[in-house]
Amino acid sequence: MKLLMLGGTEFVGRAITEDALARGWEVTVFHRGHHAPPPGTSALHGDRTAPGGLDALAEGEWDLVVDTWSGAPTAVRDSARLLSGRAGQYTYVSSRSVYSYPAPAGLDEDGPVVEGSLDAEATAYAEDKRGGELAAVDAFGERALLVRAGLIIGPYENVGRLPWWLNRTARGGPLLAPGPRDLPLQYIDVRDLARWTLDAAAAGLGGPYNLASPVGHATMGSFLDACAAATGGRVEQRWTDPAVIGEAGIEPWTELPIWLPPGELHDYMFGGDVSKALATGLVCRPIEETAADTWAWLGSIGGVAPHRSDRPQKGISAEREAELLGL
Repeated sequence: MKLLMLGGTEFVGRAITEDALARGWEVTVFHRGHHAPPPGTSALHGDRTAPGGLDALAEGEWDLVVDTWSGAPTAVRDSARLLSGRAGQYTYVSSRSVYSYPAPAGLDEDGPVVEGSLDAEATAYAEDKRGGELAAVDAFGERALLVRAGLIIGPYENVGRLPWWLNRTARGGPLLAPGPRDLPLQYIDVRDLARWTLDAAAAGLGGPYNLASPVGHATMGSFLDACAAATGGRVEQRWTDPAVIGEAGIEPWTELPIWLPPGELHDYMFGGDVSKALATGLVCRPIEETAADTWAWLGSIGGVAPHRSDRPQKGISAEREAELLGL
């Protein structure tokens, strides 16, 4: 199998590239040259946002293209149109954020989505991802696979969610644990995303698929327990009512990464129907394995995860945490 990976040097793209290499596939990585792709790949360089940025892709044929782009849909449009006659299938890694908000828990792939345009420049994340979906379908039709991923965590994470919790847990001491403890989470380990995506693409699947763990695959409690077990951090989990956190002005999702209080937004983010992906072979590893492997990766790079410049820093300060806990 010949794979053209658009990106392939960081987080999701890197996990997909490494999975393809492990299968013995021939992998070409098209990227800007800012980070080295995994050994064993062929590299082509170009900037999709610049004039002539796709010139390196003017020739060549591939069985499969995987695209993780999250900026202007025009970049997906131009890439997909350029490759439509020279690639068998186009997989676009999208997001469950394309669904219109608010949306009830249990929403499947037929739920209403935000407006988007394949001809749009960058606007907002959800609209950009929807525009990318439309661009992939415009060029490849039924040969376009749309991977609507949920929250993605695991090794190589460059957004700062799981790495922050691991480093905080390793520090030990009283820990602000946002409740309730049994609050269900829904996420996808980046390696499980990579495996299912390549399996599905190789099988010729097309159309949209929600890709995340089953609802409640982990809870806030099992997540924090896994972080503590992975790091060996001697933490004292102090479970705190969501109302108390809200009254203190602490921001969910950013100051307390991954966590959202019970309610409409939580159901939207952590309540998607993933039965379609499960029926086509999705297997999700336990949170304990994801936490342990991510901690091992962090240790291998000095403990500080890379961070995307277009995403805000995550995590509550030690001072604000101590203040809320009355320390």
